[in-house]
Amino acid sequence: MADRAAELTVFLDRAGWGAAERRHLAGDASDRRYERLRLGAATAVLMDNPPGGADDPVAFSAMARHLRGLGLSAPRVLAEDLPRGFLLLEDLGDDLFARLIAADPTREAELYAAAVDVLLHLQSAPPPGDLPDLSAADWAQAATFVLDWYARAATGVRPEPSEFLATLTGVLEAHADGPRVLILRDFHAENLIWLPARPGLARVGLLDFQLGQLGQPGYDLVSLLQDARRDVGQGTEAAMVARFVAATGADPHAFAAHYAALGAQRALRILGVFVRLALVAGKPGYLPLIPRVWGQLQQNLAHPALAGLRAVCDRLLPTPGSETLRRIRAACPPTPSR
Repeated sequence: MADRAAELTVFLDRAGWGAAERRHLAGDASDRRYERLRLGAATAVLMDNPPGGADDPVAFSAMARHLRGLGLSAPRVLAEDLPRGFLLLEDLGDDLFARLIAADPTREAELYAAAVDVLLHLQSAPPPGDLPDLSAADWAQAATFVLDWYARAATGVRPEPSEFLATLTGVLEAHADGPRVLILRDFHAENLIWLPARPGLARVGLLDFQLGQLGQPGYDLVSLLQDARRDVGQGTEAAMVARFVAATGADPHAFAAHYAALGAQRALRILGVFVRLALVAGKPGYLPLIPRVWGQLQQNLAHPALAGLRAVCDRLLPTPGSETLRRIRAACPPTPSR
């Protein structure tokens, strides 16, 4: 840790920010951490992304360039040391969508409409080359996190995955396995910043896009509207889905099944991810979010096209009641891993 601190000092000195005041800004579900730097009237954001983790600062830098090339507001990279995982970024400010809506709930529709329009623009452009492109079976395999972590922590037994995998793969093949577009994967209200002084689509600042890959058109829409961290109004969700469908010319009935299939896959994986973060990374703060994600899962499973998957999930996954969550919390390590 001392060596990394010394490397960081060298990086900031070389970038001309060695004398800056530094303040912790945020951490997230990865090993990354952020600081805001202040040097006189200027500010910047430091991303400290230790090598060897799942997130790649090279991918962040490349995706930021792609997004800015489309006229979108990804932060400019002011300086970088990619081998060591240091990035100095443009500071887009603190007006996160989640924060603005909490202060004034009447702004939800306005802000979410702007976010949907960004998605439509993003998906209308050719994606960058050499992005991961997972099959329906790969996406289903990713959702087995719910068996590996949530089901096992809740019941003490990891369910045999073959029926779950086959059923979810079939649902995705039938309803969410068409032409690919660029998806950012974590497109939600805590990764979007309002920049009202900028024109048009550039008013939406984008964060946390380094895991961008090829995927299905509805995936980022689900990420936005079925947010694990906040309740989106039912009217807002319906209106934004309708906005997306109208703009793309999709068949509303087919898109409803598409949206539900992707929503179920995402909710299943998140249930597992949140339990893993609690048990392995010592981050039990994710556990109170599980009931919301469970509710989103049930909403998606209620679609008739997912009846078979619903039957499998009903057999394998217990409801996250207070006693189940208490038991998982009791198994968490006493201190975070980072």
